[in-house]
Amino acid sequence: MNWENIAGQENLKKLLRESIAENRVSHAQLFVGKEGYGTMPIVLAYAKEVFSLENEHAASKVEHLNHLDLHFSFPVFTDNKNSLSKNKFEEFREMIMNSPYSSYDDWTAFLESENKQLFISADEIDDQNQKFSLKSFEGGTKILIIWRVDKMNVAASNKFLKFLEEPPAKTVILLTAESTNDILPTILSRTQVVEVPRINDVDIEAYLKNNFNVSDERIMEIVHEAQGDLNDALKLLQSGNKNEEFEKLFVQWVRDAFMVKKKPEFLKSIIFWAREIAGWNRERQKNFLNYCSEIFRLALLQNYQSESLVYKRIDANGFNWAGFSKFISGANIENILDEISTADLHLTRNGNPKIIWTDLGIKLSRYIHKNS
Repeated sequence: MNWENIAGQENLKKLLRESIAENRVSHAQLFVGKEGYGTMPIVLAYAKEVFSLENEHAASKVEHLNHLDLHFSFPVFTDNKNSLSKNKFEEFREMIMNSPYSSYDDWTAFLESENKQLFISADEIDDQNQKFSLKSFEGGTKILIIWRVDKMNVAASNKFLKFLEEPPAKTVILLTAESTNDILPTILSRTQVVEVPRINDVDIEAYLKNNFNVSDERIMEIVHEAQGDLNDALKLLQSGNKNEEFEKLFVQWVRDAFMVKKKPEFLKSIIFWAREIAGWNRERQKNFLNYCSEIFRLALLQNYQSESLVYKRIDANGFNWAGFSKFISGANIENILDEISTADLHLTRNGNPKIIWTDLGIKLSRYIHKNS
């Protein structure tokens, strides 16, 4: 991964390159931000530049993730009482080579492990300790990239803390995480935290225009919906008719929610609606939640006469967008978005999807009539 291949993040790239040129490379750095903001591409470009100062030819191997002094740790599930990253490295390499902006949910889907817990184990830290006790192959720096360090279990975190406190000579440790909430404070205190902000809309727009043959109208819709996340933007670009299905199910949900107040028999329809969505894989369910949040926000803008900001409307199947929008206001939008956020959290924690979606479906019928 080269700096010029990274979408946007010009200020951050400049700071990182200057730190290398001025020999201010901290031995342990934590890059915090969503994967779609470019945490992994930035870390890989950073590692390549560090290696380039020592051996420019060998540094090119980073692009294929096969540099002998570049090591990776990432969450995996236990398989035959074993939970070491190296056993899934080829799969991880394939995913990152195909899309370095891939997310944790992409990784679970790639492994087809949605019902298994992925984590970084104490055995994994022991394995890395053993690797870093050996001399480097190229005779220079050794780099460890831990992707999603926030997925370390407690035993692994405690062992990793010792590794951080007394790292082998000429070792650079680059960590990535979506947030710092699940990382031990003692680990945070021993790392230099690098905030990776969302990508500017103009940079995502330029990236899509330079790499894909898509209409300007579609690009602008994707840019607004992606909210600075290139991974989401690429998924939206490749989604095909997915939004049509999401639109159909959203309309069904809203109509049933309106009707159930006067006709309780529509509750049965909501239950069947919930069962259909619960049968999807987790990533698709979470994408639908994001879609619903987006539509409710746009309806709020429509209701408050901010039509210039409403870049997408639902008008299929006779849906009355203007009429629907009048029911989304300051009186209920916070409740609705909170419930969607809670459903997303429960899905992330492997809750029962039938219960989650049924609960969410019924609650909308309560909030949608809570108009100002």
